[in-house]
Amino acid sequence: MSESYEPRSAPNGAQTSEPPRTKGPSRTQAKVVIPDEHSMVAILGSRDELLRVIEGAFRADVHVRGNEITISGSPEESGLVVRLFEEMVELVRSGAQLTTDAVERSIAMLRMSSARPADVLSLDILSSRGRTIRPKTVNQKRYVDAIDRHTIVFGIGPAGTGKTYLAMAKAVKALQAKEVNRIILTRPAVEAGERLGFLPGTLYEKIDPYLRPLYDALHDMLDPDSIPRLMAAGTIEVAPLAYMRGRTLNDAFIILDEAQNTSPEQMKMFLTRLGFNAKIVVTGDVTQIDLPGGQDSGLKVVQDILEGIPDIHFCRLTSADVVRHKLVSDIIDAYSRHDLATAEPHAIKGGKRPRGR
Repeated sequence: MSESYEPRSAPNGAQTSEPPRTKGPSRTQAKVVIPDEHSMVAILGSRDELLRVIEGAFRADVHVRGNEITISGSPEESGLVVRLFEEMVELVRSGAQLTTDAVERSIAMLRMSSARPADVLSLDILSSRGRTIRPKTVNQKRYVDAIDRHTIVFGIGPAGTGKTYLAMAKAVKALQAKEVNRIILTRPAVEAGERLGFLPGTLYEKIDPYLRPLYDALHDMLDPDSIPRLMAAGTIEVAPLAYMRGRTLNDAFIILDEAQNTSPEQMKMFLTRLGFNAKIVVTGDVTQIDLPGGQDSGLKVVQDILEGIPDIHFCRLTSADVVRHKLVSDIIDAYSRHDLATAEPHAIKGGKRPRGR
């Protein structure tokens, strides 16, 4: 049964009418009127590709006529769709380009958290070379906000969650705003199943390919012609972790990448390099440790040691925060299930044996 309701004005200017709350299962109707200044193609996508994403994600009927969108379904589903369109209008108003990925992430946020997608997806971290770097998930925004608020931040999570990339964007932003005088990017020289000693060339030539992901990210954020000049001046430094020993790093934004491959001693050494007006971000994935001989990971140990200390924050990202191909998230979840299933028999086998025979 369809009913009509008095329209209200959303903060973004969209006219919406929502059903009153009713007891028990029911089917209601709500309407959203898109403001005239926004094209329907921007909201619905080319050939309605965004509309199809919405229709597939909700148990509700969505009908479009001109700039008026009618949603029919349960009060809960209809309300979510109304909120989604309001957020999409706000994103378009902020200058963000709606994509299927942005709509899918907006739907996930509305279903799983109280965060507003427009607040997350419209937060500009850095604009460079015609593109803008923004967080894409609620946890990524919390991570970015934590970097603003704390002196030391640990970003812990699986591959593809933007841990290092977002930290580097914040570092470049801080350098451009003259909040720091230099950026220092470092990694422990532990290889994923390889050995540097077997590679040809000098020590620098051996290490350079291992640090290449950091260079690649820099090229996304800065004019490539300026990077050699900044590195020659010491404004940007990319170096192995061993090069940090004995130094005090003042007026710097320091990023330790692949921190799961530090020993506890290396982690302590690195963190105590912190000087005045400096910020440290430590990133790593504790499920991909390449340390030899079952050695303890400094990133694992440090969580027990420093958790709860003021101005130090641990931000944990999950497979839901992966911003690479969708299969990456599925692969991470599959490995987690496999590791859990493999660990359970060992836990039983390694547990206390019953007394007696």
